[in-house]
Amino acid sequence: MTYSVLPGWTAADIPDLTGRRAVVTGATSGLGEATAVELARHGAHVVLTARNPERGERSAARVLAAAPDASVEVAALDLADLASVRAFAAGQTGQPLDLLVNNAGVMAVPERRTVDGFELQIATNHLGPFALTGLLLPALLRRPGPRVVTVSSIVHWFGALRLGDLMSERSYDPWQAYSQSKLANLLFMRELGRRAALAGADLVSAAAHPGWARTNLQYVGPRMAGRRGTETAVKAVNAVLGQSAETGALPQLRAATDPGVRSGDYFGPRGPAGQRGLPRRARMSRNAGDDRAASLLWEASEQLTGVPYSALEPHEPLELTTGQAST
Repeated sequence: MTYSVLPGWTAADIPDLTGRRAVVTGATSGLGEATAVELARHGAHVVLTARNPERGERSAARVLAAAPDASVEVAALDLADLASVRAFAAGQTGQPLDLLVNNAGVMAVPERRTVDGFELQIATNHLGPFALTGLLLPALLRRPGPRVVTVSSIVHWFGALRLGDLMSERSYDPWQAYSQSKLANLLFMRELGRRAALAGADLVSAAAHPGWARTNLQYVGPRMAGRRGTETAVKAVNAVLGQSAETGALPQLRAATDPGVRSGDYFGPRGPAGQRGLPRRARMSRNAGDDRAASLLWEASEQLTGVPYSALEPHEPLELTTGQAST
């Protein structure tokens, strides 16, 4: 296995992406917008997804301001609504896809249920991206070397997969639900890569985390809970400790574009505790390496979303390892 030189990877190391087509979810601000800018700047045609089309158009205007020669389009997508996911995927029919960046997410928000009856964080952060990836898989497999990048978090280290209460119906804690969803991201990333390999597909499934980046992700939860004082405090801490969205996006950009990336690779900042700095390969928690949990979560996700990954079947049975998933 070969990798490009690790130290000092920056956006300048992104190769020419002319002729490539990419979808970036949650592209209206923060990491998603920064990712869209660099992909477009290096020649890719980028589809920016947005729950609010007006915000999407404003984001597209900022991308074009940063990269005047960019090729971008905006499409409506709400990952917390499976009907929206299906509608978006249907709108992409017939258009080959080289890259999908599952960037959109929510963090530590008050308990909410989606229109499909799912807990909001597992729906937005995992089930929506799972369904989206499955529905876009035929388009991805029409291209040589397609890639799916899933954005996780350092907080996955605190996550435990509760398969018997995936929707947090027995009890709800915002951070517990968030850490579970971010653990689910890595289990999904690994299982997608495994199934693609067994199916003989050359798809690369990788992941990244941004460390501590200054985005609105951290204060949406306090705002939804009506805790204005907490929101103000979080913004102040972000300003002091957080790195820019542009730097925070580098791990997912590396996962998306570095020619040396292989399925299962996970990137994050190289600084202390993985909080800041340029990207390098990052460590995953023991729970994230649980093959049994990954397989069981995949099966549950197919049932909950109604999206089978038919393009990757048949696949060989998995010899399950002893895992830590709780039922």
